[in-house]
Amino acid sequence: MKYKFLIPFLFLCTLRPGQAQENLTFQKPPAEILKLADFQRPPVIRISPDKKWVLFQYRPTYKTLSELGVEETKLAGLRINSLAGISSTETYYDGLSIQSVDGKETFKINLPVEALISNIEFSPDSKKIAFTNTKNYGVELYVFDVITKQLTRVVQENLNAVLHAPFTWYKTSDRLLVSFRASTKVRKDSEDIPKGPIISSSDGQISQLRTYQDLLKTPADEEQFQELVSSSLAWVDLNGKITKFKDEDMYLNSSFSPDGQYVMISTLKKPFSYVVPFNSFPQEVNVYDLQGNLVKKVNETPLMEIMPKGFSSTRPGKRSMNWRSDKAATLTFVEALDGGDANKPAEYRDELFVWEAPFQAAPKSLMKIKDRYAGVNWGNDEYALVNSQWYDTRNSKTYLLNPTTGANKVIYDRNNQDIYSDPGSPYRDKNEFGTYNMYIKNGKSYWVGSGFTKEGEFPFIEEYDFKTGKKKRLYTAKESDMQERISSIVDIEKGDILVSLQSATQFPNYYTKNIKSGKQKAVTQIENPFSSLDKVHKEVLNYKRKDGVELSGTLYLPAGYDKTKKEKLPLLIWAYPREYKDKSTAGQSTANPKEFTFPSYGSFIYWVTRGYAVLDNAAFPIVGEGTQEPNDTFIPQLVANAEAAIDAVDQLGYIDRKKVAVGGHSYGAFMTAHLLANSNLFAAGIARSGAYNRTLTPFGFQSEQRNFWDDPQLYMTMSPFMSANRVKTPILLIHGAADNNPGTFTLQTERYFQALKNLGGTARMVILPRESHGYAAKENIFHVLWEQDQFLEKYLK
Repeated sequence: MKYKFLIPFLFLCTLRPGQAQENLTFQKPPAEILKLADFQRPPVIRISPDKKWVLFQYRPTYKTLSELGVEETKLAGLRINSLAGISSTETYYDGLSIQSVDGKETFKINLPVEALISNIEFSPDSKKIAFTNTKNYGVELYVFDVITKQLTRVVQENLNAVLHAPFTWYKTSDRLLVSFRASTKVRKDSEDIPKGPIISSSDGQISQLRTYQDLLKTPADEEQFQELVSSSLAWVDLNGKITKFKDEDMYLNSSFSPDGQYVMISTLKKPFSYVVPFNSFPQEVNVYDLQGNLVKKVNETPLMEIMPKGFSSTRPGKRSMNWRSDKAATLTFVEALDGGDANKPAEYRDELFVWEAPFQAAPKSLMKIKDRYAGVNWGNDEYALVNSQWYDTRNSKTYLLNPTTGANKVIYDRNNQDIYSDPGSPYRDKNEFGTYNMYIKNGKSYWVGSGFTKEGEFPFIEEYDFKTGKKKRLYTAKESDMQERISSIVDIEKGDILVSLQSATQFPNYYTKNIKSGKQKAVTQIENPFSSLDKVHKEVLNYKRKDGVELSGTLYLPAGYDKTKKEKLPLLIWAYPREYKDKSTAGQSTANPKEFTFPSYGSFIYWVTRGYAVLDNAAFPIVGEGTQEPNDTFIPQLVANAEAAIDAVDQLGYIDRKKVAVGGHSYGAFMTAHLLANSNLFAAGIARSGAYNRTLTPFGFQSEQRNFWDDPQLYMTMSPFMSANRVKTPILLIHGAADNNPGTFTLQTERYFQALKNLGGTARMVILPRESHGYAAKENIFHVLWEQDQFLEKYLK
């Protein structure tokens, strides 16, 4: 009897899809939805380092199916366009323009024909912009001079952008360190004649590894992976002159010391692995001078195929190795004092070190940390801020550290899910080396916070006196019809900042503002691309579930809906479950009625134009307080969240509660399947790219750290596949045919549909060609919208 839980697992492995096929060409959604979906995507906006220029980056709203069909090589957790030498999932821009922040100058960059632009970076002096252009058989490098308006191709189609950024600006802005492809050979499957069997072995060590996709599988894969990621490094000046720097190797990343005298380079090493992606392969970190001579090997990490249980476990040895931003050439790193195993009792978990070039002396310990290191903000010889966290408890601490003496104290100790107590982040400014570190004057730092409260969102700037520990609020955004958000501080002494303003119907635009005078001036003027939603009613709905946990969601009602007559509408709920350690933080909300309404295929907002009420981003917290884990009561809490959401809208008198649909993507799809099996609340469900059998992710999922053999019944209960016989509600299942997300491989949907079909359930499965976990092709996205509309019209109207 004790082995009976294995039966469904073995049964699932032997199922075959065998579903009926339907020949259907791509369809487009109805006019109301198509008007919103077929829009021109507003530009991505970036501010130059000196805050004098605004860069507008334009890209197509969607990719095309043919773009997704580029020849793709899947190796070591990567998806590679092997012909060009760049990630096959790269996001490309096809237009760039620049405007001065004062608005006096605006110009367009004349790009190459059929440009596919990426890796866009301002030079350190903000006077130039470098970017890559991907062509069929390679990646080329361009530099645009903001002052002279000249565009120059400095390297032809030979960059390697597979593993890391293909170039790095040098601090003087007159040259770049560039990664060149070691080989342009593209291996064909026919060349990969096996030389022997594939063998894997285990040495008896226990490890908690999640499921990964696109891994190496054969010796031929290993050879191809090494060919594709190998590159040489060279200096390239702005005239295209190339000077050799380093010979061929598997370079992972590079960074210059603040004084520009050294470059730290990480490389991948063998042996490779068939069970983990490339970032767990052995690595070596070396520091070189500018002529490419080795100064010091500063780190070496082994293959990481063994990982202790727990999210707070980490890699043993040196990690988080970076240059200290306020020093000329000093490395910083941390080392686990518990061997990286969060399960071992330890007074201190991590230790922070500094190591000054040329690294002849031993590293110097600055402090020991009780929890896991989570980053540092360097200020000067007297002040630095060290952050730590412990995932299991969601606790985070901020230490004020004296880097000279090592003296430290905790200045913030909080639940990192408690958004209402978030102190924000310290303002960083350019220093004498041209790098950025925490701005400190007279022992005072300046913090920018999002300012979420129970009453709304009120961003702030706060002065923190390190000497006295006192805080002084310098600025808080006022209540108004527009939501203000602080983008950056321009000059703290003068009070100049850069903000964005938006409303539900006004696209976020940038403004310069003075916090002392209150004067502001528009920097950008981007129009709302969704004007057909202007008269749609939008409000944040706050309500409670039965156990008192506060919930919220953004409610949309059709334009012209008469809230006095209260016509009964069908309701659509879109949600995603999130885990919390206490009820108070679970009840906090970032929902904002003044946030711009940007509909996408990732929600139900489109259907407000089709006569539906929509509750978007409905809060679905799953709370596990004390020693209880969230998943111990996952299903009851899920149902309670759904009941509370429906009750809240129903009490307003707007809906027919017999016509409610629920939907979600990924973990939201998993949620949807559970709700249909464990409640009678819904008339239909839409589940996209989900995982439905947790025995196929046996070493944890989402925030669950127990494995299948720790608690087999938990995994059975948490698997919608096991309760497929209870699903009597129509369900639409959608999945990308090339899903690359750990655990949500396409087989999950295929097998779940097969179970529903054979058990007599009402289900429809749509597999989208060439799509990954998120959908990108215009043809597929439009068809998804059509499928959802057809499904909702059939089962709700």
